[in-house]
Amino acid sequence: MESGDLKIFQAVARKGSISKAAESLHYVQSNVTNRIQQLERQLETQLFYRTNRGMTLTPAGESLLKDADRILQLLYEAQKNAQEAGHPNGPLRIGSLETAAAIHLPQFFTEYCRRYPKVQLSLSTGDTHTLVQRVLQYELDGAFVYGPVEHEDLKQSAVFQEELIVVSNVREGSLQNLLREPILFFAAGCSHRRKIKNILKEEAVPEHKIIEFGTLEAIIGAVQAGLGVSFLPASAARYFKNRENLFHHQLPERFRDMNISFIYRRDLFLTSAFEELLNGLKALPNGR
Repeated sequence: MESGDLKIFQAVARKGSISKAAESLHYVQSNVTNRIQQLERQLETQLFYRTNRGMTLTPAGESLLKDADRILQLLYEAQKNAQEAGHPNGPLRIGSLETAAAIHLPQFFTEYCRRYPKVQLSLSTGDTHTLVQRVLQYELDGAFVYGPVEHEDLKQSAVFQEELIVVSNVREGSLQNLLREPILFFAAGCSHRRKIKNILKEEAVPEHKIIEFGTLEAIIGAVQAGLGVSFLPASAARYFKNRENLFHHQLPERFRDMNISFIYRRDLFLTSAFEELLNGLKALPNGR
């Protein structure tokens, strides 16, 4: 069994189909199919149930996936360790909420990359749920998410304190009236939804229309156009303060507080690049 076989198996398990795995790996489908079949023959067991809707793991496949995740992570860590030469260098894979990536992190990572130019930083965005799963699956070294996150395999620290507000295209209006408008969310996985459901319940606003968007810019444009209202961190709303037809409304104090935490696996191999990242976060005004 080779590491390449495990990478292909891992991709098929995550994507749920040969075609999607092949696309993500930039392989032809026949190559992926053959490698999976060879792996099953080598292990003398069936790793996938094959249906018209895709491929799902058998119990043996689920067991192998856990081992594959850890083996591939160890290989990745070995590569990083070999690249270490006293000064931070090598790959650093970080995830972030889009709002944090746009508002809080540009200056931080500009300074980080200036100090450690040999570090190969990659920053990808997503919602909290997706980012947590990617960290747990060793796809990211760490991520900035809405916290706190409760998981025994994760370490976390709050790094940015935020205030949740409502944004709309009207200057005045009661909270109850604002909440009767369609609510514009990031795509499924938005961490505010539970809190917002509690607000709707307290304000006696019935369940109503929710519209999902993929980017912060799209949400802001839709609010300006009068499509609905949105719940955003105050810092993100202030970023667009010069936009026309965009007004901020405070929530009751008990609903305002939110924080952005940095999470990473407890068993993560801490390269000097990652340790310097942690040191930089601790030095931030809200870092701890």
